Amino acid sequence: MRTERLRAVFDTNVFVFAFLSRNPGSPIRELVRRWEQDEFVLVVSDALLDQVAEKLVERGIEQERVIEFLTLVERLAERIDVPREAVRFVIVDDPDDDQIIACAMAGKVDYLVSYDPHLDCLGEEYRGIKITKALPFLWAVRGDRPPETVAAENE
Repeated sequence: MRTERLRAVFDTNVFVFAFLSRNPGSPIRELVRRWEQDEFVLVVSDALLDQVAEKLVERGIEQERVIEFLTLVERLAERIDVPREAVRFVIVDDPDDDQIIACAMAGKVDYLVSYDPHLDCLGEEYRGIKITKALPFLWAVRGDRPPETVAAENE
């Protein structure tokens, strides 16, 4: 059984969904609650936080609310420096995603959580980092399995 906490990077779109979601039963909302309870380590970088701020402002969110949200993230997350030379050109269609990948690599994370289709070209894993959506990552944090796996075992 794993004794260390999982380490993860949330892609910009996951942060935006977390900010905008009002559904208390959504996997992203549960992940935020579990992160706030220190059940896993969330890793961020300056470039990632800048992207989150930019996307929230583009959606018309008041700057004061964006600052409040990012202050919470900065207070609870592990902030790392990503040297410029660590950013590799991996995602041709969206070079901003290269910053996210570099953050994941420099932060030595287990998971990169994203809904970005540009990352699909990497498959389910990139250099030892699992690339997944929120629900499978939530299962990993909880230590449980997808419902269909449990149902199949009970047949």
